[in-house]
Amino acid sequence: MLLRFVSIVLALAILSGGPLRAEDPVADAQEVVSRQIIAFSRGDATGAFAEAGPNMRNSISDESRFLAMILQRYPPLEAVRNYAFGRSKLVGGGEFILQEVMLADRGGSDWTAIFEIRLLDSGIYKVNGIRLRPNRANRGI
Repeated sequence: MLLRFVSIVLALAILSGGPLRAEDPVADAQEVVSRQIIAFSRGDATGAFAEAGPNMRNSISDESRFLAMILQRYPPLEAVRNYAFGRSKLVGGGEFILQEVMLADRGGSDWTAIFEIRLLDSGIYKVNGIRLRPNRANRGI
């Protein structure tokens, strides 16, 4: 009985014509960001490149060159000691998400990164871009 119910639900989702949507877009986007931050910190070019969106993958098709370019532009991402998610902004119902991430590098400096995450036609999220700025002063809550 359960197998029949699951089969019917999957069939309806497939026949609906649209891509399957994430149940919690922010949580899904944060998982993608976490995987990419961990990959950057470990020097894992394959893992970091796997989370990159098509625009990045098309402009730099080599995983090692991608990692080298990111770490050259954003050196703190190579030395993330810890991080926490801040605010999220969904655009267009979740087709595009801006995710704030507070980072602390191994040198003791604090940074704020804004990850731009895009929902692909396949229904999965990938990182479309990153903006990074140092935190000069604690602004509090």
